Amino acid sequence: MRRDHRDGCTLTMPRFYRQRRALLRALDSEPLAAAALAAATLIALVWANLGSSYDDFWSIQAGVRIGGLDLSMSASDWVDDAVMAVFFFSVGLDVRREFTLGELRDRRRAVLPVCAALGGLVVPVLLFLALNAGSAAAPAWGVVISTDTAFALGMLALVGPRKAPRLRVFLLTLAVVDDIGALGVIALFYTEDLSPGWLAVAAAGLVLIWLLQRSRIWRVMPYLVVGIGVWLAMHLSGVHPTLAGVLIALLMPVYPTRLEDVDTASKVVHQFRQAPAARVARLARWSIDRSVPMNQRLTDLLQSYVNFLVVPLFALSNAGVPLSGQALSAALSSRLTWGVIAGLVLGKVLGIAGTSTLVRRLVPGTRAPSLDVPRLAGVGALSGMGFTISLLVVDLALPDPALRDEARVGVLLASALAFALSWAVFAAGNRLRPLPAPAGRTLQREVDPERDHIRGPVDARTTIVVYAALDHRYRTRTFEVENEVRHLLGDEFRLVFRHHVTAQPDFVRALAIEAAGAQDRFWEMHDAISEQHGEPDARLLRGIAGDLGLDVERFVHDVRTYAHLGRIDDDNLDADAASLPDQAVFYVDGHKLEGPANSWNITRTARLSR
Repeated sequence: MRRDHRDGCTLTMPRFYRQRRALLRALDSEPLAAAALAAATLIALVWANLGSSYDDFWSIQAGVRIGGLDLSMSASDWVDDAVMAVFFFSVGLDVRREFTLGELRDRRRAVLPVCAALGGLVVPVLLFLALNAGSAAAPAWGVVISTDTAFALGMLALVGPRKAPRLRVFLLTLAVVDDIGALGVIALFYTEDLSPGWLAVAAAGLVLIWLLQRSRIWRVMPYLVVGIGVWLAMHLSGVHPTLAGVLIALLMPVYPTRLEDVDTASKVVHQFRQAPAARVARLARWSIDRSVPMNQRLTDLLQSYVNFLVVPLFALSNAGVPLSGQALSAALSSRLTWGVIAGLVLGKVLGIAGTSTLVRRLVPGTRAPSLDVPRLAGVGALSGMGFTISLLVVDLALPDPALRDEARVGVLLASALAFALSWAVFAAGNRLRPLPAPAGRTLQREVDPERDHIRGPVDARTTIVVYAALDHRYRTRTFEVENEVRHLLGDEFRLVFRHHVTAQPDFVRALAIEAAGAQDRFWEMHDAISEQHGEPDARLLRGIAGDLGLDVERFVHDVRTYAHLGRIDDDNLDADAASLPDQAVFYVDGHKLEGPANSWNITRTARLSR
């Protein structure tokens, strides 16, 4: 047992939970996932050059026969068609969530990564075709369009700037758009011999999944059963069955967490705490699962399996290329190999960095800290690590085994060169144009009267900015400090509130004050919540909205649909870039408050700063 003393309370954390938490933290490590993928690739290369056992193993036939239905494939095909469907399902979950709740929902914030992704799709293809147009290798142009998200994010954590959270968000959004393009290319250009009957069956299954989510079915099993049927029908139709994973994921329920579900789960858990019983425990598990939308549940569940099992297994079955002198000589003298390298390495850098630079000049609103030319060029270089989908397209586009080996050598060399180039670009950028010191000593972003929530005269002599969440500490301490400072300084200062939210209940309250702000009642809602001694729940927030004279239906809609998520995320990114702690932090006239955050110290610092 370990005992932590916080605020006079004793928290007991059994060893099992500490170990479990450490394991989950390790499985969330992007560099570790990239290392697992690299290790599987290395094993495949060594294995493929130790005799014929590699090809023999992956050529083993396996399957089932049910009546006249014969589902038999080689081990390699099972990985490509079935196991990788899980990978594409995970990609589809990301895509759906980004369009519904994430970066791609806000058009203004999505302009830069979307345009960069389009540039990163088109320019590599043009470079590849410049070397291979009219040849037998020309159909392999789809090899150079994709970015391996796991590899790229893992390598960004290793070689990218340490304090640039917006850069990771940019790369993740770019990779999602990139995946959409790659999947569209596979569906449109690498599908042959269609069976309309089985396609109709697959479509019927997708309609059934849509009906399940419309009926608010929250358990996984019904979707799993129908999903397997859709995959089978897609496989028999001639369409690459991995696309079934994407289509199913796009139909899975995704929505903001409903406050009522969270409140219900809390009450059931409270009943279990009072009288532990097996049936109540089962109800508690059900209520907790139901309170988390299925898209988010499945994303969290599948992430470690995809990173440490699915993708490495795919690399193990596809990255084994004979590296004899003759094979390397043929590959290095092949226009196909160099076309793949040129497309993935040069094409991605030119397409992404060039398009991003153009967009930043034409649309000033897309500019943000850490998203400058050197860092965008580094992301462009990292995007040349195509790998997973690139290797999949190799098998779909090239029937000739010799050409396949040449393309695979190109993908492997491109990934290595892309990593080296990204390291060099980031290193040069850090030396020649270093990012501002993000230690949080100075305010990350100037106060904008048209965007920020300001209390007090807009032209006041002193500006105090607080990054905080409306948690228990804020309501019982920080809010009191702010009121005392207002009393002491009066009209001499203005207060700016910015979000720094790290817990779900605080996130809901942040959405609530932003929803009230949309109706010009930000500070009224802020004060009403801050005056609550208990934890404000959904019912209380609705009641406060009614008391303030808000349009309650609009208020509830804005909270439930994350209507003002972009503003909260922007503030959070600033707080993360400044490495702010999980508590209220004050800035006085642009400089971080030194010493205790009490009214006396803040007032003294404000007067000295003049």
